[in-house]
Amino acid sequence: MYDHLFGPIASRRLGTSLGVDLVRHKVCSLDCIYCESGRTTVLTGERKEYVSHEKVKEELLDYFANNPDPDYITFSGSGEPTLSSRIGDTIEFIKAQKPNVKVAVLTNGTLFSNPAVRRELMGADLVIPSLDAATWDSFRRINRPLATLDLDTHIEGIRLFKEEFSGKMDLEILILPGVNDDEESLAALKASCILIGPDTVQLNTLDRPGVVKNIRAATAEELEAIAAYFGFTNITIPSSAKRSKQRAKVSGDLADAVLEMIVRRPCTEKDILQTIECTDEELLLALDRLQQEDKVYTLTKERGEFYLVKHH
Repeated sequence: MYDHLFGPIASRRLGTSLGVDLVRHKVCSLDCIYCESGRTTVLTGERKEYVSHEKVKEELLDYFANNPDPDYITFSGSGEPTLSSRIGDTIEFIKAQKPNVKVAVLTNGTLFSNPAVRRELMGADLVIPSLDAATWDSFRRINRPLATLDLDTHIEGIRLFKEEFSGKMDLEILILPGVNDDEESLAALKASCILIGPDTVQLNTLDRPGVVKNIRAATAEELEAIAAYFGFTNITIPSSAKRSKQRAKVSGDLADAVLEMIVRRPCTEKDILQTIECTDEELLLALDRLQQEDKVYTLTKERGEFYLVKHH
């Protein structure tokens, strides 16, 4: 297993996706209440080399030499990937090694007002910034931003990136009922989508346990009603991921590999089996051991029983 790569996973949006993690857990410019990676421990807008660029390159070369190509190599993971000052170098390295593999960046888009960040992402094939709020009140409620972030500047940065980018740029909006689905919030989001002009608007909702209690996923009917209100022809509601054809082989301890996956985001048994090559019985033994060692705990949500890492 690797320190800065994860998967490949069966992504709801990207098919088979190898993740690249360029920041430590949990470095971000937002502290979103729904974040599946947990609370932000370092709330910052500082760009720097958070993890060794050379180590990331070594891991990528090892992966390329020993595995089939994924559909996508995706920058996401433990925090905001554009906070890494080496993201452009890493995209360039991947494209030099694997020119036929697509590169995606999942980002909160808060750094897009910085021209250097926009330039560094030009080598990607697909960029998906998120925009969960277009009013200051709902921005504070759902995203809990760094104090220096300005919402208008944030939205304008995404618009500028779309204008300059020759690849595909989708815009993800995550809906939390009672948080950002009131009339004012939806009207502002609709206006911002029109201003930005993304290739696709991805209307999404909570898929795993969030950071705070008393939030819930929107139902399919609620999402469809919002999609109808927006009235865009390019709006999608992502469906559940199918089982990945490629699953990561574990050369060491299965329990350690499972824990590494759960540290990044809460997972059901099905999520793990989609990603790691093992039998149901082997996985149950590994999860039982992690529970006995007091490293993980379970939480039942709409999609099933999730395993979460226990922070001591």
